[in-house]
Amino acid sequence: MKLAEDCSIEDIKAGKFVVIEGDKLRFFSLITDLRLDATTSAILQNPPDVSDDLVREVLSGTATYATVNLKPMLTTEQDKSSKDNETPERREPQPVKTVPPHFSPVYEATAADVACIFGSEDMEPKGRYFHIGTPLDMETPVCLDLHRFVERSNGIFGKTGTGKTFLTRLILSGLIRWVALGNGKVVMLIFDMHNEYGWKALKETGGTKGEVKGLRYLFGPQVAVFTLDPESSKTRQVPVDGNVVISLDQITVDDIAPLQDELRLHQTAIEAAHLVYTKFREHWLEQLIDFGEAGAIKELAEQIGANRESLAALYRKLRRIADLPFVVPSDKKPKKDIVETIMRYLQNGIHVVLEFGRQGSMLSYLLVANILARRIHEMYVNMTEQFLATMNPEKEPRQLVIVIEEAHKFLNPQAAKQTIFGTIAREMRKYYVSLFIIDQRPSGIDDEILSQIGTKIVAQLNDERDIQAVLTGVSNPAGLRSILASLDSKQQVLVLGHAVPMPVVIKVREYEECCRSISYELANYVPDVQDRLQEEEFEQMLYGSDNGANGEIFQSDVEERWREIFGEE
Repeated sequence: MKLAEDCSIEDIKAGKFVVIEGDKLRFFSLITDLRLDATTSAILQNPPDVSDDLVREVLSGTATYATVNLKPMLTTEQDKSSKDNETPERREPQPVKTVPPHFSPVYEATAADVACIFGSEDMEPKGRYFHIGTPLDMETPVCLDLHRFVERSNGIFGKTGTGKTFLTRLILSGLIRWVALGNGKVVMLIFDMHNEYGWKALKETGGTKGEVKGLRYLFGPQVAVFTLDPESSKTRQVPVDGNVVISLDQITVDDIAPLQDELRLHQTAIEAAHLVYTKFREHWLEQLIDFGEAGAIKELAEQIGANRESLAALYRKLRRIADLPFVVPSDKKPKKDIVETIMRYLQNGIHVVLEFGRQGSMLSYLLVANILARRIHEMYVNMTEQFLATMNPEKEPRQLVIVIEEAHKFLNPQAAKQTIFGTIAREMRKYYVSLFIIDQRPSGIDDEILSQIGTKIVAQLNDERDIQAVLTGVSNPAGLRSILASLDSKQQVLVLGHAVPMPVVIKVREYEECCRSISYELANYVPDVQDRLQEEEFEQMLYGSDNGANGEIFQSDVEERWREIFGEE
């Protein structure tokens, strides 16, 4: 595109959304690059006196001009009805299979253009389209199609400090809103490594610190919070629905395999673990520790035919797991299986946030996430097979979205072949389970897994390997690469993939504004909540100003308040 004389090139940015008006079609396009041109090189070799305004105006747009590279993405037929002041019909955009003719005019996209392509929150079914941001230099909402979003695994990528957590919380809010409005059949299991998704999180803006509401605060009993560290929850004065305790007989060799880097386990140690498991089955880890503490590793090695040194090294490394505060011997495990408890919440449509408290080490995170995800995936496989046997709609499982951070630890080329997360990413929606991954090092994720990611939301990345990784399996990676290079470090992301009809750069919506909008919207669906749930009174009950000098929260008080508002069920 040749830039018009009256349009400043400084107002045109890579990633901007424009429309090309062809003779028969309208082409929705992205600006991918800009450059300066001249009709002759002589004018560049001997530049005129640009301090003279008349000379500048004469040369601008004639002898010197700007060229903008466009990437047509979608087409629709020209809307003839709009010329007669009639309401235009919504037409499904089609992939580009041709190009516009010479001298076709190019315009900035309007609000109607954006709504035509990306949908609107006002469209039915209510909640399916969720506003996540606005295009560059526009105030028109860009919506994510949540129905298509949950069909596949998805990812948010960006370097540290680009707002990945806030963007994740924003999208999770949209998914819960969709369910709350009665149109979405999805449930989420969120592994909250840094305690940022449950009740509240820390916000830093312009050097000042504050708090933002978490998902439990925003959606109430539709979200359950479990913790690995009850002491941390008590210190932070937030109530929880249950404490996660892992018994030694719940840990399998497959759960140990992803910990090779953290524990510095050699491959021979993993082979020795398989030999121990073959003899003692689910009690293999407990027996290994018992033999190790009794100084009988040599005897155990002889019994199972393992290398003594490898077995001794395995014992020393796995002793760290037995010493974790939330890991208990088999004879001390709770009567209620925590995984079955979490599964009941998920089956009832209640989203689960698992906080790690002060147990946020990578060892704890990898271990617990893998154990829970593996068992829950097994349950989902059984549920899916039962549904396929009867095809009873009432038995159809809810789509489960598992949210994990530091995804490259689970999905690197070595771990992806051994962990349940690699299996989930490859199976996609076959068993109604998908992943929502958040990561700052996408180059560490297996290429096969990245190619299966349905929707990618990419913030600023500096490492060339990371940029190349996120564009794996994407058409026209060269044009999108230049767009990625121009992103701001805050609140700008490139969205591409299954949930959006074309790649688009957006300024991310403010999370606080989203919270207010959702609160008012849900209050309209449950009219008495807004009147009966006074925020000041509720905060006093939760955060302790009326619960004694030490501010301790009583779980029963919170549960009683929920019942008062939402009923016994």
